[in-house]
Amino acid sequence: MADFKDYFSSQSTAYSQYRPHYPDQFYQYLTKLCPEHDLAWDCATGNGQAARGLSRYFKEVHATDASDQQIAAATGPDNIHFKVADAANSGLKAQSVDLITVAQALHWFDLDPFYHEAKTILKKNGLLAVWCYGSISIDDQVDPLFLQFYNDVVGPFWPHERLHIENGYADLDFPFEQIKTPEFQIDARWSLDDFLGFLRTWSATVRYINAKGHDPVSLWQEKFKMAWGNDQNKKIFWPLTLLIGHQDQ
Repeated sequence: MADFKDYFSSQSTAYSQYRPHYPDQFYQYLTKLCPEHDLAWDCATGNGQAARGLSRYFKEVHATDASDQQIAAATGPDNIHFKVADAANSGLKAQSVDLITVAQALHWFDLDPFYHEAKTILKKNGLLAVWCYGSISIDDQVDPLFLQFYNDVVGPFWPHERLHIENGYADLDFPFEQIKTPEFQIDARWSLDDFLGFLRTWSATVRYINAKGHDPVSLWQEKFKMAWGNDQNKKIFWPLTLLIGHQDQ
């Protein structure tokens, strides 16, 4: 297997617990675009979140990740088949896949080998759907503090690839016949502990800890607690950037 940048295996359990969930209407939309619903490949599946969403609408879901620890922590129904594999080696037959999904991960890929694999295994009318979510929005008290933590505290530790998220994938090659899509967002109601747990799943937080030997979230916990106020749970929004393309053949 080719080398890959692994910033998530060390916190695979927290990643599974604290990452936001995509809305079901999002999966319904993807499903309606597909003429057939036999097989979906969720590439870089992580804890299997997107694969679980797809499993309700496809007969089989092939879910792969280059991290064996992420696959070991992934869970889902019996029609999901989890496997350790990189983005260029799905292990699937040519022209066998109805939908390929990549959730919050395309910016880590070596794109040319992945796109070659995608074009090989997609059916003639198959679809590739990739998406990412950027900065959160909570309220006027928490948002400024969040941005300060994001930019100034862990900002220097973000991998270069994070810029692609901030640019909404606008600067990444996408060699498919692109479909105009509606806007989607992720909604959640989180406690302060949920929010802090989410911050600890960031690749920048992991790199900060490795470099400095302490957890920046713990240092900022009291600041966030004061900004959070007396609300047990707060509503949180993430805008989704979505790119969908037809097999261009």
